[in-house]
Amino acid sequence: MFAAFVRSILAEPRAPDPPARAWWDWVLVGGLLVTAVGEAIFRPDVPERPLAGVVALLVIPVLLWRRSHPLLATAVGFGGALVLEIPMFLGGPAEVGLNTMVCLLLLPYSLYRWASGSEALIGTAIIAVPAVLSLVTNEKLADVIGGTTVLVASFALGAAMRYRAVARQREVQQVRALERGELARELHDTVAHHVSAIAIQAQAGRAVAATDPALAVEALAVIEAEASRTLYEMRTMVRVLRDGDAADATADYAPQRGTGDLDELTRMSPVVQVHRGGDLAGLPQPVEVAVYRICQEAVTNAIRHSLNATAVTVEVTGDVGVVRLRVHDDGEAARAAAGVGYGLLGMAERAKLLGGACQAGPDPAGGWTVEATLPRELPRQMARELPREVPR
Repeated sequence: MFAAFVRSILAEPRAPDPPARAWWDWVLVGGLLVTAVGEAIFRPDVPERPLAGVVALLVIPVLLWRRSHPLLATAVGFGGALVLEIPMFLGGPAEVGLNTMVCLLLLPYSLYRWASGSEALIGTAIIAVPAVLSLVTNEKLADVIGGTTVLVASFALGAAMRYRAVARQREVQQVRALERGELARELHDTVAHHVSAIAIQAQAGRAVAATDPALAVEALAVIEAEASRTLYEMRTMVRVLRDGDAADATADYAPQRGTGDLDELTRMSPVVQVHRGGDLAGLPQPVEVAVYRICQEAVTNAIRHSLNATAVTVEVTGDVGVVRLRVHDDGEAARAAAGVGYGLLGMAERAKLLGGACQAGPDPAGGWTVEATLPRELPRQMARELPREVPR
């Protein structure tokens, strides 16, 4: 178990994107250098003042590289602290050094915050040598306890800030994944629907062009309208997603379609029929959107994939506590048996996000059926954090 723990530490990479050196880093180092020079000149009580002053002037500047090169900075800083132990071994005073050298506590923090796992282990060993020598030679128990506590706190703070940054990064990645999934569903549901309608009308226009030019012209008009709507929705999405572009509150964030717009699905094909029943008033906006999008995708799939269908029936019913929807076509269910398409996946995801369920498959009585049950009330978390509406 210990070996696995060590391997996990050694495999830990460096923290990504350490902050660049800023102006206040130079101010910090400059202030410490001035303070160290002042101590070396005006404090006659400091043992070995020349040595203490030279070490401080050599060590303090490495703080500028504590984030970009944490191991090197630690080695230089605490190497200097080890040099200050030499007078003790030569029979001199046990405590040599300026008070300014307390700035070295920034190095353990930076080591655990920015270094890789292997660098952190090596740096810890480097820090331990002068730290242990200083604590062992100190005759005051209170100083030993205080020094150990402060050093451990510096390590712990660096590790805690690193863990917090990693947790934040993972949270951002999860949010991005959810947003990508939401955008993928919206793009699939809107664009695929309109393109399917264009393809169907193009087929119908080609079939009647020779015998009834007027109907062909009507089909072309529908194609033009669907293409214009698709282009508008794509441009609106892109405009909202681009940073810095102001969005018009009435156009870009207009309410999405809901149960009241289900009749629009009949424009795709004359075989589509829509029926509503029960209480559908007062539904939350996410439920309204999910009902429309699931029905839209189910109708699109029925028209694209069913063979010889004479009717595609959309039934939406508001019951106590739930909304039920059923989309059934009477054609031959020529769906692929292997794998799940993005449309089926998107319908299931929409229902699941609201705490409901959606199933799709061949109907025992013939054809293909999509059924979904959505709760009328939103889950608590979604009710607290309603997502921003995706533009129509």
